[in-house]
Amino acid sequence: MIEVQPTRMELIKLRRRIAMAKKGHALLKMKRDGLIMEFRTILEDAKVVIEEMTKKYEKAQERLAIAKAVDGVISVKSIALACHMEPKFTMRRKNIMGVVVPVIKREKIRRSVAERDYGVIGTTARIDEAVSAYEELVDAVLEVAELETTLKKLIEEIERTKRRVNALEFRVIPDMENAAKYISFKLEEIDRENIIRLKKIKTKKAKA
Repeated sequence: MIEVQPTRMELIKLRRRIAMAKKGHALLKMKRDGLIMEFRTILEDAKVVIEEMTKKYEKAQERLAIAKAVDGVISVKSIALACHMEPKFTMRRKNIMGVVVPVIKREKIRRSVAERDYGVIGTTARIDEAVSAYEELVDAVLEVAELETTLKKLIEEIERTKRRVNALEFRVIPDMENAAKYISFKLEEIDRENIIRLKKIKTKKAKA
């Protein structure tokens, strides 16, 4: 089997590919680090929002329990059936370092007593407070859902970028560098053989 000898042009092309791979590796590391920083910032915001949501949930449960105890379960249920407003929101997109995440632009759920679907004359202040507390809770839940979706997408992109960084760092670049070393070694070997061959030819000519 004839061994195909490497050429200097192949070595030059391979070294260019190595340089490009190293540049791409550096850019991907910057992207990964930037995404991680963004993730940590949003995570801190999410912690605050979740804490606020938990407080609003507890407040809503407390207001509901008081309304049920004083005004009766039937009164509360009839008001709940009358409150049929659904959250209104539009979805748009935001680009975070190449990651497209959803942004929810929502209308506030909380309304004044006069704007609600039930008659204000037949209700008490306790029921109105319970409704207000639950309207605030729905707003908080929507905000948490937006942040949760953003964090999930960032995690997915961070993991994908990490895999690409590791592949370049531990497999692709080392393999190409080893190939370049081998080609360089073979070319040096060929050069030495050519030098020896030329010396032999000169020696023969000198003797002749």
